Amino acid sequence: MSTPKTQSEWKLTELAEAVGVSPRTVRYYVQRGLLPAPPFRGPDTVYGEAHLVRLKAIRVLQARFLPLDAIQAELQRLSLDELRQLADSDATPTPPVYAQPAPGSAVVAPPDPATGLKRYERWELLPGLELHVSEAADTKTRALAERVRALIAEFQEREKP
Repeated sequence: MSTPKTQSEWKLTELAEAVGVSPRTVRYYVQRGLLPAPPFRGPDTVYGEAHLVRLKAIRVLQARFLPLDAIQAELQRLSLDELRQLADSDATPTPPVYAQPAPGSAVVAPPDPATGLKRYERWELLPGLELHVSEAADTKTRALAERVRALIAEFQEREKP
C-alpha cells in the first residue's frame, strides 16, 4: 500500500483556493512583501509550501485583527516552524476583550499569548472614540497622547451647558 503524495507546488488559483483568498489577494501580498515572489516561469509559475504556510499564518493574524503592517512584522520575526504552528492554530476571529473602563481611564490589554505582541493601553476619550498607546511608546509619544486626552477633556468642558 503506497502513501498518498502530498502536494508541494500550487498554481496561483490552487494556492488561493487552498487558503480561501482570491488570486488577486495573493498577488497583492507578494507586491506588498508579505509573501516572497515565486520563481517566475511564465504560465508554469508555481508557489511552494512556504507560500501556503505564510498565507495561512496571515489569515490567522487577520482573524486576530492585526493590520497588515503588524502582520508583516510578525512574518519577518517568526521562523518557518513558528509560522507552521501559527498557520495550524485557530483562525476563528477573536475580537479583543477589554474591561469597560470609566471614560478617560486607561486599560492595559494583555499581550496575545500566541504571538507575544506588545501590550497597549486603551484610553476611551469619548463614547466611540478610543486611543491606543503602546506600552513600549517613548516619552515623546506618551506626552502627545496625554495632550490629545487633555484636548478632549477641554472640549468636553466647553460643551457643557
